[in-house]
Amino acid sequence: MRQNVTVLGATGSIGKSTLDVLARHADAFKVFALSANTQVDMLFEQCIQHQPTYAVMVDATCAAQLSDKLKQAGSAVEVLSGEQALIDIASDTEVDQVMAAIVGAAGLLPTLAAAKTGKRVLLANKEALVMSGQLFMQAVHDHGAELLPIDSEHNAIFQSLPLGYGQDPSYQQQIEKILLTASGGPFRGWQFDALSKVTPKQAVKHPNWSMGQKISVDSATLMNKGLELIEACWLFDVAPKQIEVVVHPESIIHSLVQYVDGSVICQMGNPDMRTPIAYGLAWPERIHSGVKPLNLFEVAQLNFETPDHQTFPALKLAAQAFETGGTAATVLNAANEIAVAGFLREQIAFTSISDLIDETLNACTIEAADSLEVILQADAWARRFVEERIQS
Repeated sequence: MRQNVTVLGATGSIGKSTLDVLARHADAFKVFALSANTQVDMLFEQCIQHQPTYAVMVDATCAAQLSDKLKQAGSAVEVLSGEQALIDIASDTEVDQVMAAIVGAAGLLPTLAAAKTGKRVLLANKEALVMSGQLFMQAVHDHGAELLPIDSEHNAIFQSLPLGYGQDPSYQQQIEKILLTASGGPFRGWQFDALSKVTPKQAVKHPNWSMGQKISVDSATLMNKGLELIEACWLFDVAPKQIEVVVHPESIIHSLVQYVDGSVICQMGNPDMRTPIAYGLAWPERIHSGVKPLNLFEVAQLNFETPDHQTFPALKLAAQAFETGGTAATVLNAANEIAVAGFLREQIAFTSISDLIDETLNACTIEAADSLEVILQADAWARRFVEERIQS
């Protein structure tokens, strides 16, 4: 029997890769619903190809445009709009799996809804855990959801851990540390002074991965790795001191797990997100993803470096936020989103992103992140604080 899949963020890079994998296995999976923010034409093409039951556009005007286009094409896809519609397609009783690929805080509520209704959640939206790690993991546990990480690094860690890790406490005693790999981004090796003059065009040009603007800037500042560090702490129940970030510019080894007996187990492959997506969709089995097999003779050499914490302070800020606890990580994430948006609009310098995050963390009042209301209030406060600093 085919599994019904909702893809949140269908027009982004993860969403498009997910649909590519699903199309290769139409006998096993059916696209139940697709969502996008404003990209009407792309979502229209996806609806025509995959014929979901529902299509959701957050923007109501865009939803009306999509509805008209689909009716003219003779498609029966039902178009919905708004944030509640995202929650509805993530929690629908007919849905088996939800690809959570909406970038940023906007993905929190539908992803949490999927967890609360016991779905298999394919987590490509790291902000859901960064903002509300305790609440989210509790929802997964309480409602019997399956949480499978899709970020290439976390998926690699998941593949490198013993089957059943998390259920058997004895496994944690076998783990020495997690080695979280980072490409280093487009400015690896640069000096801090030079970074103040970089442009958005330079920052979004990632050397290995094809990604959206926001996540590309996060990779350039290493904040993406900071957010991944927080995500890994929640996913694998470890402290920041048990995670070592390793700069690996080739992005061939996606992450590693070091065991107490001296063994180090890693997952390798060409840098293509269809590999972790296919793994998540079919787990515990494996299916063809369309990814070209890794040729070690072509790779020939792999390099590893320690991250430059002075030039790229985002990693330390993220680790400190997790250790502070409460709403600190929520504030970190919100401040980063607004600062990155300001940089992309060329209102602030690249180096001001981390400065604004640091200033926001120092100015905020940390509260216990024990309710969604508190988390969303902290998120909104941090966004206002950074926006005011950018405009002043």
